[in-house]
Amino acid sequence: MFRRLGWIIGVNNTNYSPKRLPDAKPRPARVRPVALMDTIQEIAIYIHRFHNLDLFQQGWYQLKISVRWEDDTDGTSGTPARVVQYEAPELGHDEAYGIWRIDDADNSFYTQPFRIKYARQDVPLSIMVSFNLSLSKFEGPPTSAVILKFELMFAPLSENRSGLQASLDSGSAAVHEFRIPPKALPGLHCYCPVHFDVFHAVLIDTSVHISLLKSGSSVATTGNNGVVYNGENRNEEDFGGLANGAGMFGSADEKQVGIFNAVLTARDILIEELKSLSKAIDRVVDLADIASELNNKGLSGFPTEIVCTDTLVMGHDKNVNGEDSSKETFLVSSSKQDSLHSFDLLGSQVLHLWNIFLKFHRANKTSILDYLRDAWGTDRRAEWSIWMVYSKVDMPHRYIHSGPDEPSRPMHRRVSSLWKLGDDPAQSAAVRAELHRRSIAQMKINNRSIQDMQIFGDPSRIPIIIVERVVSAPRRTVSVNSYFANLGQKDSKGFGDGSSHESAEKTPGTVLQQNSRVLKMVVFVHGFQGHHLDLRLVRNQWLLLDPKIEILMSEANEEKTSGDFREMGQRLAQEVITFLKKKMDKISRSASLKGIELSFVGHSIGNVIIRAALTESIMEPYLQYLYTYVSVSGPHLGYLYSSNSLFNSGLWLLKKFKGTQCIHQLTFTDAPDLQDTFLYQLCKHKTLDNFRNIVLLSSPQDGYVPYHSARIELCQASSSENSKKSKIFLEMLNNCLDQIRAPSSEHRVFMRCDVNFDVSTQGRNLNTFIGRAAHIEFLESDIFVRFIMWSFPELFR
Repeated sequence: MFRRLGWIIGVNNTNYSPKRLPDAKPRPARVRPVALMDTIQEIAIYIHRFHNLDLFQQGWYQLKISVRWEDDTDGTSGTPARVVQYEAPELGHDEAYGIWRIDDADNSFYTQPFRIKYARQDVPLSIMVSFNLSLSKFEGPPTSAVILKFELMFAPLSENRSGLQASLDSGSAAVHEFRIPPKALPGLHCYCPVHFDVFHAVLIDTSVHISLLKSGSSVATTGNNGVVYNGENRNEEDFGGLANGAGMFGSADEKQVGIFNAVLTARDILIEELKSLSKAIDRVVDLADIASELNNKGLSGFPTEIVCTDTLVMGHDKNVNGEDSSKETFLVSSSKQDSLHSFDLLGSQVLHLWNIFLKFHRANKTSILDYLRDAWGTDRRAEWSIWMVYSKVDMPHRYIHSGPDEPSRPMHRRVSSLWKLGDDPAQSAAVRAELHRRSIAQMKINNRSIQDMQIFGDPSRIPIIIVERVVSAPRRTVSVNSYFANLGQKDSKGFGDGSSHESAEKTPGTVLQQNSRVLKMVVFVHGFQGHHLDLRLVRNQWLLLDPKIEILMSEANEEKTSGDFREMGQRLAQEVITFLKKKMDKISRSASLKGIELSFVGHSIGNVIIRAALTESIMEPYLQYLYTYVSVSGPHLGYLYSSNSLFNSGLWLLKKFKGTQCIHQLTFTDAPDLQDTFLYQLCKHKTLDNFRNIVLLSSPQDGYVPYHSARIELCQASSSENSKKSKIFLEMLNNCLDQIRAPSSEHRVFMRCDVNFDVSTQGRNLNTFIGRAAHIEFLESDIFVRFIMWSFPELFR
């Protein structure tokens, strides 16, 4: 079945082409009339490395890659045209087995099998495979998209070497598909990360390079002097003045003209990409030498556009104002013979430029990949904004309570007007998100970027995120998104005041050792009866954004979340300090410690545990280093006001029959006086004061945590009553907002992110009815995390 094989060892300078391998069997050619202008689509995929983020099983893994037309019904797929092993991977005998292969049965490409033994393991692959797709069925420029398919093949370690390949071929463990739209097919160079799914979380660093080429390495044509040429040995005289724009098209139909212009576009894109990549990575590509080489081969002097007409004209385009544009347009009439000459000449140009690009890529593969990765991150902010709605609100002033035993006085204007329509905030947020979801379902996405089918496969099923940026004072802005520019600003204070190390680097007179490091550490804390790996999807996305961070998945309170929050906070604080000192000691042995950035992520009551830990005395010396705090559906204001009667009944049962202390504390029944309760006292502590960035994730669909409690905002029920309970609630709310409002961090970022999940596929069941589905979806979905982190990378790097 596998007709073409390539050995990995000793091939670092070999360009493999299947037709040159000794054991390659010729494939029967499809019999069809020769088109006047035949083109092929070449899609080159460079696979840099395989990085294990969160594979659950050790074993042998292998990548399978294939391409096909999206609308192809006969099963025809792209054919691997060449394989280039840039360098031999440095893998030991027990880490790799076998060779890369091409399967003639389905025209797919297989990397060599490699062994995964531990987390965050890198497997260098450094291989490029090019696929060719025929465009003959279109009889013109391509109108169909291309599907690029990656499959992860797996075999357990127990397999012996003789049966390993058969086990790998038995079926794929995960699939990740991408769609290359027709607009991208004339030419594209982009980064394309492959992640598979939440059960097979990996990162495959790949880049995709696309061009439209003339079919065949050469096309025999007849020149004006009657001599047959093969596209390699002709000069300008053989084309009867082609370089001057004469004798191009006349009788060719619009489809042939469309093909010609598409190849012209491919040529122009190749030239522009060579220029931009050369400038971006500071590597010289002398286009003057390329032009000279093309001229020496008789491949120069080509027009910039061909259009179909019956008249011979050469001149400049007119724009809408009647002014001449700089792009020359050639309106010409000629015979099919000259048209074929023209196309052959243009095809040779593009092929020559394509080979120059491939050589340039091979010489600068890492720099080009880094540049394309940065461009990808920037482009994703714009692309993913389809599912993100941005707004900006001012930080509210302190809320005023008018109690029954106090003189009646008007509440703050913001409080009295907030509920004038009597709407439930959670319900309003859900309706807003659903309306946005419906608009996406009617949207026609027509861009030039490669589309990740995990997202674009069904755009209406993707979570909707409403991002609310809270600012302390009104600012002049051009648009609601203008605050993006402020996210990267840093304090001008010293490191000891909690500022980032970046400000210290810019301080005049500060000399920092080159051999110094900033310790970046993130602590993840699970919720009630949770597991230390509950937040692994958030962790994985953070690692993708910043691979150098140190991760602590807290285990101190695993199976101990039913007790007192004070004890849980003490255990977490001790665990954090022990881990932090261990990492600091490790750095001190090889470098100096330039700074610390300590971030926390909590789910559900894990957020209360984090805040309790920050009140411990052993944490005090490190509070100045707090960086980013991400609260995932955290009950910061407890359950003093909770409208979910079913969930409240469950809490009552836990208190009544289980004696769960933390539930008493969350529901303010742990003390006779509300002012003596744990949560009331916790809100007095400045647990949020030192964080530079605070992100509160909530969901109006989450029935386990009150909507206002997760967002740290005013509750409708509290504003409509005058009681001691409402007074206590407002005091807690004001205390928390005062901490966030505090000027300890000049450019603090405070955001509320409402995540609206698509739970329609789960049907109507108990989980959706009581609101548990959305509460757990925070742990089982990573798309919303990807959107937030890559849209605001300054908060997580």
